[in-house]
Amino acid sequence: MARRRISAADGLAALAAVESGSTARTDIATAVRFLLEELAELAPGKSVEVRVPPYGAVQCVGGLTHTRGTPPNVIETDAETWIGIATGVLSWDEATAGARVLASGSRANLDGLLPVIRRGR
Repeated sequence: MARRRISAADGLAALAAVESGSTARTDIATAVRFLLEELAELAPGKSVEVRVPPYGAVQCVGGLTHTRGTPPNVIETDAETWIGIATGVLSWDEATAGARVLASGSRANLDGLLPVIRRGR
């Protein structure tokens, strides 16, 4: 498991700032990375890569380990969508149905792992 880089206090503070309307790049980046770290702790592994460009990416979900090149299971989304699905404000089904998430590979599905922090609708 990767070493946590963002403390819970810093991550939750950045998340609260973004949820309150902050558009500061540092707040968005910290919130995104914190939620990616939460996902990696919840579902350790290296079979799925979740990307939120330009802020961060994490490998997670147990299974076959991927070590080089593009992983076979990739999920990519923007920061707003990631924060929404990671906090439960937006469901995985809503995000995928609205083409707000690009997912490729047979295991590229986070349904059942989200939200990583429940904020409600």
